[in-house]
Amino acid sequence: MKLYAAPLDFRAIAAEFSVATDFPAEVTAQAARAQDRYAASRRDARDIPFVTLDPAGSMDLDQAVYIEEREAGYRVFYAIADVAAFIEPGSELERESFRRGQTIYLPDEPARLHPPELSEDRASLLPGTDKPAVLWTFDLDGKGEVESFHVERALIYSQARLDYEGTHADLAAGKLHPSIALLPEVGRLRQESSLRREAISLRLPSQRVVENDDGTFELIIEPRYEVMDYNSEISLLAGMCAGRLMQEAGVGFLRTLPAAEAEHERQFRAEAQALGFALGDAPIPQFLLTVDADSPRGMAVMREAQSLLRGADYAWLGEQEAQVHAGIGGYYAHVTAPLRRLCDRIGSPPRSA
Repeated sequence: MKLYAAPLDFRAIAAEFSVATDFPAEVTAQAARAQDRYAASRRDARDIPFVTLDPAGSMDLDQAVYIEEREAGYRVFYAIADVAAFIEPGSELERESFRRGQTIYLPDEPARLHPPELSEDRASLLPGTDKPAVLWTFDLDGKGEVESFHVERALIYSQARLDYEGTHADLAAGKLHPSIALLPEVGRLRQESSLRREAISLRLPSQRVVENDDGTFELIIEPRYEVMDYNSEISLLAGMCAGRLMQEAGVGFLRTLPAAEAEHERQFRAEAQALGFALGDAPIPQFLLTVDADSPRGMAVMREAQSLLRGADYAWLGEQEAQVHAGIGGYYAHVTAPLRRLCDRIGSPPRSA
């Protein structure tokens, strides 16, 4: 799809909607000189061969992963950028992030939550250098169910920055990077885990706008590779365990979503049938896992499935009761993207749990 138009000034559009793209000089300076406030108390986990997996060219790398087999299942190491370690409470850097709330990805550049000196350098889990992280360790059984988990602050070292397209090609060729060789196996098991199999999981392709040499703009619909879904399951695993910790402690910030109403389910089944899918009485979550999300029909039915996920909200525990997230299948908290979302930075456990 090409959009024939005069060159667009996205900064003017951002200004119209009060989306800040530049940072005050003091905020940038604080980000450039920020130091790890918890350096002395970190576990040295640089022996774990982490890798990151993100869209090509990404510099704001929130997560790194390594998966290994154990006697009766799997051990998943999942490192999250410890952004909070660089931000002094009460500082102008903190106040500016409170004003922004999240990174907004404009077609030409991101309107960042944190200055690039932090989000794309000091706090980003870039390869080839020591990085502070919040390290989750999950022990899964042979069916991918959680047996135990632990979270702590650590120092890590990422071996490589992988991207989805290259990793998809490696998967097809049977030569995945050793650090994520078990990712497809664990990802599929997590999709079928006792909680996840009841959840509505949308696999919508990403979209981006690119400017062509002739001055036109083109909307690109990117393929939804299987490896993206497998990688998402590890992120969801961390968010579910974080939500469980918060629910048990009665303190935290849960992401919530009520179950779909019966009328919405009936409407979706009728829409799926009209699109040519023989859904019948099959459970909707299992049906959605079988859909080719890259096909026109698949994209259409995934879009209609969004009607099953209405009423998303947040719950402050202590003031509100804990509620599950129907799109996840359990308690859930945002903790895996602190470079891009403020609530993830705040929600990450501050000490061992």
